[in-house]
Amino acid sequence: MNIQEKEALTIVGISLRTTNENQQAMKDIPEFWHKFMEENIQEKLPNIVNPTVYALYTDYISDETEPYTMILGYEVSELDNIPEEFTVKVIPTNKYAKFVAKGDLTQDAVYNSWKEIWNTDLDRAYSTDIEVYGEKATDPTNGEAEIYIALN
Repeated sequence: MNIQEKEALTIVGISLRTTNENQQAMKDIPEFWHKFMEENIQEKLPNIVNPTVYALYTDYISDETEPYTMILGYEVSELDNIPEEFTVKVIPTNKYAKFVAKGDLTQDAVYNSWKEIWNTDLDRAYSTDIEVYGEKATDPTNGEAEIYIALN
């Protein structure tokens, strides 16, 4: 983990409201990823900056024990001609703790990183946390994803 500032991003994608209570997110999130891949969201969005996929965790009621919104999408350069069914999230420049999930991203690699994050004493902002699936995630069974935790 290291602390760094991350520049502002504009992400557009699909959204889901879920909770970690009663392991609900463990059911919802894999199904949501499947929907994202099946619907080929990238083909439906204009102005995509690059093929990096972003998973955002935002609109927390209080912390990770309460409901939050997950958005799967792409960074866009502008918001012109975005279809109505998509969610837009503008993330301001902020300070983040960066973690890296390595291994099988389709199994437990990312979840294990989140368990580590939940057991830290970080001064979390609970504004928008970001998973980044870039070039190193091309082979998801042996890849890397960056996880940025927003800090106060």
